Order: sequence, then structure tokens, then C-alpha cells
Amino acid sequence: MTTVTAPPNGATKGEKPSRSAARVNMLRRFMAGEGFVAVLIVVYIVAVSPFASGMISERNAINVLSNLWPLAIIVVGQTFVLVLGGIDLSQAALINITNTFGALLLAKALNANTFTSTIFWGTMLGADGGPFATTGGGGVILAILIMVTIGALLGSLNGFAVAKFGMPPFMVTLGTLLLFNAISVWMTHSENVAALPPEYLQIGQGGFGGPFTYAMVIALVLAIAAHFVLSSTPFGRWLYASGINKKTAIISGVPYKRVLISAYTISAVFATIGGILYSTRLGAGRPTLGGDTLLLDVIGAAVIGGISLFGGKGSVLGAFLGAIFFVVLSNSLNLLNLPFTIVFIVKGLVIIAAALLDVARRRVLGGTP
Repeated sequence: MTTVTAPPNGATKGEKPSRSAARVNMLRRFMAGEGFVAVLIVVYIVAVSPFASGMISERNAINVLSNLWPLAIIVVGQTFVLVLGGIDLSQAALINITNTFGALLLAKALNANTFTSTIFWGTMLGADGGPFATTGGGGVILAILIMVTIGALLGSLNGFAVAKFGMPPFMVTLGTLLLFNAISVWMTHSENVAALPPEYLQIGQGGFGGPFTYAMVIALVLAIAAHFVLSSTPFGRWLYASGINKKTAIISGVPYKRVLISAYTISAVFATIGGILYSTRLGAGRPTLGGDTLLLDVIGAAVIGGISLFGGKGSVLGAFLGAIFFVVLSNSLNLLNLPFTIVFIVKGLVIIAAALLDVARRRVLGGTP
């Protein structure tokens, strides 16, 4: 006796799936893709703008964009680690340590009463500033290279600890988060470093007019480069394969440890560059620049943008859209003049919702949460 299996969705053999099944499939793809995030941003703006005075205005749009570019860079860097199935909690601390050290190198003057007891006073630092205080644009370029190098080295240490010793990424980067933050505060005794050269400040404050800033160009160039790496190179394919199934990827010949260390290095470099944009826009090196909520914004933006906490899924476009949503969210909460406790409550609820959305997306795509 021959067993006949009915086609899915109630269609008979030779028939196309029903229109309702096609709509369901379309809805599944929409929920799992970047289009959902784009619609979410538009719906949120339309819903909140009547209550947030000045939200839809040219001045506020420029303010939102100035906050977007550094955050987007950091989220894109985090994407490399999340796609791999890891997490980098140390990004905010990397921002703190690199932007503070770079500011010390470039400061044109330092208050002796404030900095005389710091570790570098009398050697690298003095009342007339840091070693690159009078070197102009060349010194700024050298200082940025040093900052990026420090970020890359510290990020590679995270990756090495995870790859070599099999340590959980959460615990490794939580430990380095505390360590790097402590070093940042120790370097300047929690003092901000101002009097930075104009060539350096121009990176975050200059541009070509209106919303077309140097920060925008830097962010878009890095995003395009990241998109190319993730979508069109063997390294990108190795990242996704490792995030989907680590053991299968290794058996298939993926150099997993090298890929992992590289992912954490990229995350740290992008965090360093994002920190440079933040510090140049604010006009000072700050050992607490990363703040209390930046890391939450980064992780929340990544997950809202469709980058799975379980690994194996994510895109640069999704990272950008997630960053846009969180910048718009923060901006609207400020315009509503809500108490900081309410702001934290709202952001906490949004991050929980993002985690639930990540689980729902996996179910839509047939994954196992």
C-alpha cells in the first residue's frame, strides 16, 4: 500500500500554496528582517512626536544625527561579536580608556593642582600639556593611531581569553569592563581632560554643512566596509557559520580561534573610533565617557536591529536601524522631560522587549530559542 503525503498548507499536488500561506510567509520574512525595524521607527516617531515638542524639526534632526553616528559605529562593531555567538561588554570601558589616554597625549595645557598627583605627571605630562600638544595635525593622526592600537590590543586580549582558555565571553568582558574602567579613572583621578587642539575637535564638530559632517562620513565608510566584510568575504562566512554551529564550523575547516580573536579586535577598534567621535564632539577626554547606559543602548540597538543574541544572524543595516531607534528613543525621552528614573524604566522595558523579539524572530525562522 502506498502512503500519500498531502502537500503543505492545504494545497493539492501540483497546486501553488494558497494566498493565505503566501501572506503568512511574507509576514514571517518581514518580522525577521530590517523592514520591521524601519516601520517601528516611523510608527514610534508618529506616535510620540505630538507629545514631544520640537521632535520633528531640522534642529532636532541634526542633534539626533550627531548622536547617531558614534553609537552606530559601536553597534556595528558589536555585531561582529554577536554574529559569532559571543558578547562584548567591555566596549564602554574601551571607549573610556582610549579617549582619555588620547586626550592626555593631545592636551595643550593641564592644571597642575588637578593633575600633579596623576601617574604620568612629570614624565609624559606637564603644565604645558601632553607630548603631542604642539605637533598640529600630524600629532592628532599619531595620537589617533595610538588610541586605535591600544583598543585593538585590549580587544584581542578579550578574544584570546575566550579562544585560548574557553572562558565565557560574558565573564571575560565583564571583568575587563571593570578593569578598563578602573584604569581610566586611575589615569586622571576621574578628571576630564580639556584644552584639546582644534584639529582633533574638528573630527566630531566639523563637516561640509548641515547634517553632512565628518562623523557621518566616518560612520558610513566603516559601515560599508563592515557590510562588505560580513557579506562578501570568507571571514564573514566563517563568522556566520561559527555562530550557527561552532562544532560544525570547526569540522568544516573554519579557523575558529583566529576568527574569534579577530571579531573581538574589530569590536574594540570600532568602539575606540566611536569614542573618538563622542569625545571630539564633547570637547574633552572623559574617563567616564562610556557612562552607565551606553552599553545597554548598544546591546539593545543590536537586538532591535535583528542581530541575534544566539549568534548566526545579523546585518550592518540592522545594526544601523537599531541605533537609529535607540537614538530617537533617548531623544524623545529627553524632550518629554521625564525623570531619569522613568527614562531608565523605559529603556529597561525596551531592552526586555528586544530580547523577547529576538526569541520570536528565531521561532519565526524555525530556530530553537
